[in-house]
Amino acid sequence: MLDIKITKTTNPKVKPDESKLGFGKVFSDHMFLMDYAPDKGWYDARIVPYAPFVLDPACVVFHYAQELFEGMKAYRTAGNDIQLFRPECNGQRMQDSCDRMCIPQIPVDDYVQAVKALVEIDKDWVPHSEGASLYIRPFIIATDVGMGVHASKNYTFCIICSPSGAYYASGIDPVRIYVEDEYIRAAPGLTGFTKCGGNYAASIKAGELAEQKGFAQVLWLDGVEKKYVEEVGAMNIFFMIDGKIYTAACVGTVLPGVTRRSCIELLKDWGYEVIEGKLAIADIMKAGHEGHLDEVFGTGTAAVVSPVKELDWKGDKVDISGGKIGPVTQRLYDTMTGIQWGKLPDTKGWIVPVCKG
Repeated sequence: MLDIKITKTTNPKVKPDESKLGFGKVFSDHMFLMDYAPDKGWYDARIVPYAPFVLDPACVVFHYAQELFEGMKAYRTAGNDIQLFRPECNGQRMQDSCDRMCIPQIPVDDYVQAVKALVEIDKDWVPHSEGASLYIRPFIIATDVGMGVHASKNYTFCIICSPSGAYYASGIDPVRIYVEDEYIRAAPGLTGFTKCGGNYAASIKAGELAEQKGFAQVLWLDGVEKKYVEEVGAMNIFFMIDGKIYTAACVGTVLPGVTRRSCIELLKDWGYEVIEGKLAIADIMKAGHEGHLDEVFGTGTAAVVSPVKELDWKGDKVDISGGKIGPVTQRLYDTMTGIQWGKLPDTKGWIVPVCKG
């Protein structure tokens, strides 16, 4: 168990208008920090006022991108309880990312304790408005000073929080998705299953090109044959064909999303057959044209569940669900958000209470 030292701010920030929060624009009063050194392990766990870092320009993180991050939320219920959704899953995924990125792992219990401690200190920053939440960003950076492509020996673990508005402020709006077949996001043996910044940096080019064409997201194909669907820029993705639900398997090139995992559990509980494996984009488009593509939806921390109304692959377009959210997608969204905000009972043991608001 961590011995967390707490230094509270003497100059609290003015909280923003909750009707204009957006995403990732403002940050709460405090942050969690912990350092790593070879002779000490992870040490000096502390919560301090939010402030800039002072880092040497020659830090490894700047030159060789040895870093990783997580994304999760804290929710305020109608009864003013503040709670987390499956934080241990994020802690385990961070451990897996650490292993791949040659960063010392943080015990899952310590990770969850740190998140809970920071959220409790900044509980007043958890929004009260419908659909809004406190976004939590844990991350680790390599802090060795010096050039040379090798793992750092010293690191900093930090957690910051940002109150974020409702993703669907004006109601759920199904999105158009562009299937990318030139650039790739990941390939076997690389870092596709980790949450490291390099994956996202490499995706920006295709994302901007898709946005210029009027699409909300990019659907990535596999990096070897450019044939099989993998994931969307900020989400995992599911396809319902003739009542069966397909999604790419997490075998090294797809991020193992916590929302993805939770939706699969719910779908199986409801009696749906969920198939995790290879699914060719050509087969999806064929199913769409022949009327067998029932629903398509993405899953992720920010949107929770996002319906898809159109796929575009090489100029060939398929319309889905009449441009509206499908019944399975809607049920998943309602159930997931109901559990997260305490509107539905947590029969799965997914909720971790933090404190009273």
